[in-house]
Amino acid sequence: MFDAIVKARLKKIQTVLVAKGKEYSSEDDRFHNFNVAGRIAGTTPEKALYGMMLKHEVSVLDLIEMAGTDTTELDEGMIDEKIGDNINYLILLEGLLKKRCRNNKPAL
Repeated sequence: MFDAIVKARLKKIQTVLVAKGKEYSSEDDRFHNFNVAGRIAGTTPEKALYGMMLKHEVSVLDLIEMAGTDTTELDEGMIDEKIGDNINYLILLEGLLKKRCRNNKPAL
């Protein structure tokens, strides 16, 4: 069962990141929203992304709480969405950090 979860997750990651990439990035900047959010907030794109990711981390913590207290609220669709969001944000953060390394530019 676990192998099936991994295979399904990898497929979903690719599908979502490609679709959202078209929605949230510009033609020449895959990280457009995080770069703009960072400028607006006077911070780095990485910190802007992390701020956005916190919402998804809270959702994962809520799932963990539900698993320990009220499993009737818990369903596989919700788990799939919340875990997927968090994984995708971590992948985007990895991309921003590696871009920063390649450009050798220090953060603010």
